[in-house]
Amino acid sequence: MSLNGIGVPWIKAKIDTGAQTSALHATEITEFVRDGAPWVRFEVQPWQVTDDDAVAVELPVHDRRTVRSSSGHAQERPVVLMEIGIAGRTIEAEVTLTDREEMVFRMLIGREALRRGFVVDSAASFLGGKPPRAIRRRNRGA
Repeated sequence: MSLNGIGVPWIKAKIDTGAQTSALHATEITEFVRDGAPWVRFEVQPWQVTDDDAVAVELPVHDRRTVRSSSGHAQERPVVLMEIGIAGRTIEAEVTLTDREEMVFRMLIGREALRRGFVVDSAASFLGGKPPRAIRRRNRGA
C-alpha cells in the first residue's frame, strides 16, 4: 500500500471492514489556520522499527470526526483527504489521524475506501504485494 501523494511509497496497512473511515498513524499532530482555512501538520512514520523514513506532511482539514474504538473509547480526530494506492489502483479517501504506535499496522483501510470496487479476501494477506526487498532491508537496519 502506498501514500505517494505525501511521499510514502509503502506502508503496512490492515483492511478493517468494521471501520467506516480509514485511519493513519500520525505523530506531532498540530492544527493551524492557513489563508483562513483549517490545516493540520503531522508526521508519518511508515515503519514500526524506525522513524528514519518519517515524512512531515501538511494538509487541509477536510472534516472532524468522533471515532469510537473497539474498546468503546471515543476520540475526536482530524480528517484529511489522501490518495491511497491499493493493489495497483489509486483512490482518494478520507483518513483520520491518530496515534497508532501500539498497533501492529500503521494504517487501517475502512469501508468507505473499500466500497470503491474492492473485494476483501479474509483468508489472504499481502494481496497488494510486499515492499521491494531494497526498501525492507534499508528500513530494518540490515
